[in-house]
Amino acid sequence: MREKKERASYPFGRKIIIVALVFFFSVLLLSSFFGKKGLIEIYRAQKVQKELLVEVERLEKKMKKLEREIEELKSNPKAVEKKAREKLWLMKPDEIVIVDKKK
Repeated sequence: MREKKERASYPFGRKIIIVALVFFFSVLLLSSFFGKKGLIEIYRAQKVQKELLVEVERLEKKMKKLEREIEELKSNPKAVEKKAREKLWLMKPDEIVIVDKKK
């Protein structure tokens, strides 16, 4: 009966090694989730990347619109006159301007 009990229990040095390995792997597991380069941080970085890509796309569309407007202003004198009237409130001497306060 004593032989079975002795076989089942581990020596003290072996227990320390097992505890150390369990501790090491648990720290490794926790750091892989919550560390500086862990899964949670990677998920956050991917989310920020997607948001930035959407912002870049929006800004590229705005840039293309502004480039078209610049080309229109360079080539069409009537477009220049229209912009001047809209932005600077310029008018001809014989014109009457009606201001819509709703806009």
